[in-house]
Amino acid sequence: MDLEDEQSQIDLRLFRVWLKASKTIFGHAVKDIEKHGISLENFMVLELLYNKGPHTVQKISEKLSIPSGSITYVVDKLEKKEFVKREPSLTDRRASNVVLIEKGQCLFKEIFPQHVEVISENLSFISNEEKIQLTNLLKRLGLGASQI
Repeated sequence: MDLEDEQSQIDLRLFRVWLKASKTIFGHAVKDIEKHGISLENFMVLELLYNKGPHTVQKISEKLSIPSGSITYVVDKLEKKEFVKREPSLTDRRASNVVLIEKGQCLFKEIFPQHVEVISENLSFISNEEKIQLTNLLKRLGLGASQI
């Protein structure tokens, strides 16, 4: 019984520390994004399109885990700001691809390096070796938990 209590205490402490660290770092990242006048969802869509190219609204919704109704609203807002446009899909006449256009590319090229700096600053308290180890541990943890 003592071993189970000790294990529970270790697990709970890890969870609390992990949650608090994640919330703090994520909060700093969101604050950095919002200072550029865009929402987290806008940034996520811009980042996906910038790094992975055009996607359908449905694929954006799936990849970013944002409900389809919400992602349509986000894409509409980005389109009104002239950061993206919809183009007919060449492979599916029923679908359209969301494409990052020049104004969106310029914005993202401007803000992304600063955003990376904020993230790097928040992670600067551990060595690169520790970052790699933590990445591997979190990946194992996530994959394991997804199988429960």
